[in-house]
Amino acid sequence: MAAAAAGGEMVVVILPPLSEEDPLFQDKKRILDNQNLSCLFQVPISCVAADTFKLLDKMIQAARVAHMDELELYFSGDDDFGPLSARNELESLNLLLKILNALLLTTNDGAKEVLQILCDEILCRLRTLGFKDNGQMIVQTQNHAMEDSLLEWGEQHGVKTKLQVAFFQGAGRGMVASENIGVGDIALEIPESVIISEELLCQSDMFLALRYLDSITTETILLLWSIREWCNPSSNFKTYFEALPANFNTGLSFGIDALAALEGTLLFDEIMQARQHLRQQYDELFPMLCTNFPDIFKQDIYTWDNFLWACELWYSNSMMVVLSSGKLTTCLIPIAGLLNHSVSPHILNYGRVDKATKSLKFPLSRPCEVGEQCFLSYGRHPGSHLVTFYGFLPKGDNPYDVIPLDLDTSVDEEDSSSLSVILSQTTHMVRGTWLSRSEGPPTYGLPQRLVSHLHAVLNCGQNESTLEADIKENDRMVLETLLSIFNPMLEGLGEPDDFSRENAGWDVKLALDYKDLHRRIVLSIVASCTSGLAILDS
Repeated sequence: MAAAAAGGEMVVVILPPLSEEDPLFQDKKRILDNQNLSCLFQVPISCVAADTFKLLDKMIQAARVAHMDELELYFSGDDDFGPLSARNELESLNLLLKILNALLLTTNDGAKEVLQILCDEILCRLRTLGFKDNGQMIVQTQNHAMEDSLLEWGEQHGVKTKLQVAFFQGAGRGMVASENIGVGDIALEIPESVIISEELLCQSDMFLALRYLDSITTETILLLWSIREWCNPSSNFKTYFEALPANFNTGLSFGIDALAALEGTLLFDEIMQARQHLRQQYDELFPMLCTNFPDIFKQDIYTWDNFLWACELWYSNSMMVVLSSGKLTTCLIPIAGLLNHSVSPHILNYGRVDKATKSLKFPLSRPCEVGEQCFLSYGRHPGSHLVTFYGFLPKGDNPYDVIPLDLDTSVDEEDSSSLSVILSQTTHMVRGTWLSRSEGPPTYGLPQRLVSHLHAVLNCGQNESTLEADIKENDRMVLETLLSIFNPMLEGLGEPDDFSRENAGWDVKLALDYKDLHRRIVLSIVASCTSGLAILDS
């Protein structure tokens, strides 16, 4: 809105207030108060550009706080003004752009100039996001007739796209922009009629046969249905299933050598637990279903290998979507599955079918130039999850690559109420300290909440009256405690493998890449603690 103010006309920019239903509401409100930020900003129309950009920085800082998730909150101090993550920055800048564009439509000509300056600056910042992390992958010349057939099939069924298929070295297939696509533009639009969901399943004989079996969920029936459709030459989705890879190459298909390489990492346990769960699920279903419903479940089709393939399909390609009926469900979305993931994606929000057009739209949150690979966000996942269920590690720093810590949270009940607030955060974790903006005291690149927790547990809390010598001794106890945890962890990971990976299998290469990442995180914690002790000794 535009408003008059003393000394000249103002443009008033109002951000949505924090929701009290947000479980992080109190933390976000505290940070806004500590940073002296609000949701209302007055921008003088006659303001010089430098001052206008300072006001924009304040708006962005407030928007960052509003969009913080639990992980960002854990790793950010109250005086951390950001940026916090690529996702957070995209959400924050897009929110402001939406508000400012709405003001441009309703305000007077005098205010439009300053609003346009703000919009242009936001677009400039959005253009720079992702360049560092994504870079330009090398396009490979490869036959993609199957993928082109899928695009043609999609267009025949109402799909609209500004993307085309390309293959990339080290990443397989993906999609690139066939024209310049701006922020807010729709890169891909998929009719609801070609989305594979439980609403489609309800028309099948398989659903009618299994719907009253309490032990089988709708998601499982969908998985079983997809196996049959994959093997059915008369399927309505024949073109889609033919374009799918014969092997998804996820962590669920790792061989013995790859699993051996992962020993000592979080990923080893995650893969083994997932595989055990899937095998148990398969054994509960077969041969029981083949015996009870022989006309629907053919033994030569419902093998363990085909079941695992379908599991990998749904893990790696499915998306959670709100259909036009209002129901949130897991779906397979033809063509959209060709988009690769990035920690700095172009497409961030895409989870709801437009009721007016009965289509799922994929708008851009940052611009994508012609020939540039267009990335989609698969969600806020650590590398271990992406390897297990998708079969890759993203390029760039993933803020969700964390190592959870199983710490003793028991403490004397007579401790102060402030201590109980610190200990209410029972899940503690670390990530690569290269992501921290603070290297020295009092946190030494470590999460403030973790350091405060250890101070409390070790009974070495401190306040304004604590002597400097005592502060140093307390810090030493915290750092030595962390070293006692991470030094053995680092030793368990062993030294980096020095053999050439060029001739290794895809699974061994991926396993070693993940182990290198895990080692790098642990090593950064050890280095930060060691450096902190050196500072205390100086």
